[in-house]
Amino acid sequence: MKTFYRVMLGQGSVHAGECLAGNFIGADFGITEDLTNKLPEAWREFNAAFIPIFLANRPAKTKIAAGLACGCLWVISKGVQKGDIVLCPDGTGRYRVGEVSGDYFFAPGQILPHRRPVHWLSQIIDRADMGEALRNCTGSPGTICNISRAGYHEEIERLIGGVSIPTVIATDETVEDPAAFAMEKHLEDFLVQNWAQTELGKEYDIYEEDGERVGQQYATDTGPLDILAISKDKKRILVVELKKGRASDVVVGQILRYMGYVMEELADEGQTVCGVIIALEDDQRIRRALMVTPNINFYRYQISFKLVKS
Repeated sequence: MKTFYRVMLGQGSVHAGECLAGNFIGADFGITEDLTNKLPEAWREFNAAFIPIFLANRPAKTKIAAGLACGCLWVISKGVQKGDIVLCPDGTGRYRVGEVSGDYFFAPGQILPHRRPVHWLSQIIDRADMGEALRNCTGSPGTICNISRAGYHEEIERLIGGVSIPTVIATDETVEDPAAFAMEKHLEDFLVQNWAQTELGKEYDIYEEDGERVGQQYATDTGPLDILAISKDKKRILVVELKKGRASDVVVGQILRYMGYVMEELADEGQTVCGVIIALEDDQRIRRALMVTPNINFYRYQISFKLVKS
């Protein structure tokens, strides 16, 4: 099945012209060696091998930044499949659309040397034509993001036209109210945009790297965690799991897996890891599960609508 990705062609789309002219997408991240025979099927194996190299080249960076960079490099080089569709901002408020047409190749000494060949399509998407939710998704920070996970297949197909992508209806066993899940699909973007005004924002900042917010949908080996934040004194890392509806006790195991990954792979010596589950409501089962996990807190969210006559 084809997948949609938003891919940045250099910071601020600075390399969009060269990529469009040369029919490729690519990445850099300071890794200067050819990866042709160094791309395992599992991205975690790649990270284990290349995070030390990344940190040796950039000692001022954190393990969180290294994990994100190496993960993005693997996705572009290996994770994206031939036939997948990429949406690439061109720096003018529009997205160029391309189909990945080949495997990884290395272009030493050139911009974005870790490359994939792309057949650029004639379709161009104007950002202004996107719905608000899709604009937020495609505008997320980072070099690459999987926008198929967010469920925008139909809208992207309409905007592109002529590119038929099978629609998949996702299910999530940790949500007991799928209708509420669909209605509240903007919760994550709303929380991120208004983080500073929340109770969590008083103690934690969503993780940033070089002034860019990268703690949203942070990749782990058990899937992307919703929000990764760090305390203002840098001593605690916070994993935030959002459930747009009534959360079941299954979500406790899910967030524990994410927290275990962060503790093992990302936390520096002396840092602790805690978690927060945010949902519309809880029940007795999840309350009992949380009784024996004191490092995980539960928050309910409330939504209100207001009509103003003009």
